[in-house]
Amino acid sequence: MSPLLANIYMNRFLKHWRLTGRGEAFRAHVVSYADDFVILSHGHAEEALAWTKAVMTKLGLTLNEAKTSVKNAREESFGFLGYTLGPRHFPAGGRWYLGASPSKKSVRRIRTKVSELLTPGNKGTWPEVQARLNRLLGGWSAYFSHGALASVYRAVDDHVYDRVRNFLRKRHKAPGRGTTRFSCEHVYTELSVLCLCRGRERSPACALR
Repeated sequence: MSPLLANIYMNRFLKHWRLTGRGEAFRAHVVSYADDFVILSHGHAEEALAWTKAVMTKLGLTLNEAKTSVKNAREESFGFLGYTLGPRHFPAGGRWYLGASPSKKSVRRIRTKVSELLTPGNKGTWPEVQARLNRLLGGWSAYFSHGALASVYRAVDDHVYDRVRNFLRKRHKAPGRGTTRFSCEHVYTELSVLCLCRGRERSPACALR
């Protein structure tokens, strides 16, 4: 289905939701983007799902059964628009809260894109490669800028440093693993590679080792 048709059908669904007072009846809110949506209900999730299936059938549509389920957000996590949402625990004290973070799939995708860019077959000049890499990282972090991000950003920064170091080591035929010539500080400071952690933490040495 094209994005235009998806928006048309979603707007019809949302209009029917409003006109029939489903938000009040199910004590719920609909959060949607294009044809992807989640219904947040307090105590009436099963009813909301049954109603949604019936309305979608009237519109000539069917829900994606593989992606459709009822979750207790206080006990189970669920994915939406690249995020994983659900119960999380603070590192200290064991207290739990409802939160969000980039999904494992989203992290794998950015790692793959970084690896595909920093291959020996890329013959672009370093300024060109660095600019493309920073645009890639900047766009990803601009989207994934909410929720629990510290550990995810550190993981991405570590992968970026490893790939950049390996890329430059091979290009310049540096001996060993290249950690002396292309140290973490050199990569993130002198070579101006975007460090995701630095954008969120006061310490400028978040990924420097």
